Order: sequence, then C-alpha cells, then structure tokens
Amino acid sequence: MMNEMKIRAYLEKEKIDAFFVAKRVNVRFTSGWTGDDSFILLTKDGQFFLTDPRYTEQADIEVPNYEIINWRLPGKTVGDTVARLAEEKDIKTIAFEADYLTYDMYTDFNEKTPAEFIQAGGVIDKMRAIKSPQEIQYMRNACEISCRAFEHILEDIKVGVTEKELAAKLSLYMVQEGADTQPYGNILISGANTSLLHGIPSKKAVEYGDFVLMDFGCQYNGYMSDMTRTVVVGKASDKQREVYEYERQSLEAAETVMKNGVAVRDVYQASLKPLEGTEYPQYTYRNIGHSIGLFVHELPYIDEQYEDVLETGMVMTIEPGIYIPDWGGVRIEDQVLITDDGYENMISISHDLIEL
Repeated sequence: MMNEMKIRAYLEKEKIDAFFVAKRVNVRFTSGWTGDDSFILLTKDGQFFLTDPRYTEQADIEVPNYEIINWRLPGKTVGDTVARLAEEKDIKTIAFEADYLTYDMYTDFNEKTPAEFIQAGGVIDKMRAIKSPQEIQYMRNACEISCRAFEHILEDIKVGVTEKELAAKLSLYMVQEGADTQPYGNILISGANTSLLHGIPSKKAVEYGDFVLMDFGCQYNGYMSDMTRTVVVGKASDKQREVYEYERQSLEAAETVMKNGVAVRDVYQASLKPLEGTEYPQYTYRNIGHSIGLFVHELPYIDEQYEDVLETGMVMTIEPGIYIPDWGGVRIEDQVLITDDGYENMISISHDLIEL
C-alpha cells in the first residue's frame, strides 16, 4: 500500500529498522484493517500484523499481504512477540507512538526487547494530513449522508421532544442513509445549553424559542464527516438573529481566506474581523477548526497559537462560534477541501437561519 511506503520512507530517512504501530486509526491508515486489538510491526522489507484469535480470520481477509501473528498465547504479551521478531529480524531500533503507547506496554517492551525504542508520536498522524482522492471521496459521501440526515431531523424537532431522543434519531437517520455503524459522539443541545462547546444531550425537553445546536457526523468506510447547524424552534428573537448573523459572517470570512499556503492563524484572525466593535469577541473560542479523516480531530488545528499552513488536499472543518453563558450559543460548521486557489465545501446545507 502507498501508506506503508510512506512509513518505510520515514524509516529510511531516520535510519530506523522498524515502526511499531498501535494507534487504531494509524493501523487502519497503514493496512486498511477495520477491527480492534491489532498492532503492526513494519520493517524495511517485512510487515507483521499482531492480533488475537478473535480476528485472525478477518485479518486473513483484510490484510492478506501481512504475516498474521496471534500474540495472545498463554502467559504471553505483545512485548514477547515484538521481542521474538526483533531477534529473528535483527531489529536494533524501533519507532513507536509515544503519544499513545501505554506505560505498561512500553515497560514490557523495554524489559523484553534489546532494541532501542525511538519516540515517533505524531509521525503517522502528519502523514494522514494530505488526503488521497479515495479518502476525499469517502468523506464527500459521509458529508452527503449527514446532510440528508439533517433534513430528516428537522421534521422531528418540536416542543417537548428531549435532546436525547433527537440525538438518537439523528444517529439512526445517518445509518439508514448509508453510514457505518461505528459509534460517534454527536452533540445535540438546546436552549441555554447551547453555550456549552461540547455539551452532552440530556433529558431536557425542547422549548419554544430555543436554539437547537447540532454538531454531528458519521463515518463512511471509516472516514468522517463533521458539521454543525443551529436552528430556532419557533420565531427567533432580535437577539438571536443578531448573534446568528455575526456567527454566519464570522464563518464566511474565515472560509474566504482558506486556500493552499495560508497560515491557520490567518484563518482564525479572519474569523474575528466581522466581530470587531461588537460585544461578541469575548464570547468566542480560539480553536475554530481541525483536520478530519479517520479520526474527527486530526492535525493541523485552526488556532491563533499554531504555525501550520494549509495545503492542497487537506480536509478541514471550520467552526467559529459565539457562546454566551446562561443565554445560549450559535455554531455553524462546514467541512472543506483545501485547493490551490480556494476551497470546496463538502456540506450542502446553507448558512441561513432556519426557524421551525
């Protein structure tokens, strides 16, 4: 696979003998594996897939180009298997995901394996930043599914329905429209709860005049969508209209500057321009977007503190928001593909205020 070649190029450049991959999304990125309890040891000329008896048959189907090894033998650990392979293949140095590996596993490795372990946390994550045409198509599909589910859920948002009930229906609609059945922590909150950036759906019933904020997405062949829309139940108040309009302008100002070569901090600064001279800058949050792919929050982030630059082929979310404690909040989020001269919005739902 192309992604295995990228990792081998890293090993060659850094003069490292092998890479131990443990993070689930990176195992999938490397091999295409969709299950659990799996690890990869990738060398310059070999590739070993470590799993347990529950998944060996699935591994034979999904990763036939790997040597499948059942590590879960009586009294044995993953470290025992890595130690054996290191001895057999004369592996002296092993890169590992220091941002993910548990202390127990790292200790076990060091006790059993004479090879030197080299921290490589974030290395594969950065490789995932530029998406292939196939990855982009999967995310387009996921976005289309989410948009169709949004149209369905609008018919269910009524006075008296609870946040939990609506969140459950939204997830169901996405699966019915073709999404993977992997769980995804969708946000659906209402009223004053909408000032909570990552509020959890509760037993609260929707009331007339509430904002209802939906930050949600799904997976299609493992690749994710992420969108947010905020609607009003009934007729919006003047204050709600004002806050919503400033939020819409903030989002669109940020999107206008997004293209290859633009610094993420410049995108953040653009989002603040429409709010200058108003009371609302104090109610914003500085992290207003992120890359997305096999995981919902991938590198890079859109934040004033980061020095990253957008590149063609990145898929980013852009989601500035206005959050007023004890009153409510508005967030609108799009998912966009960065191009040489601009961006392509994968979300087809407009930014207009919807009153139900």
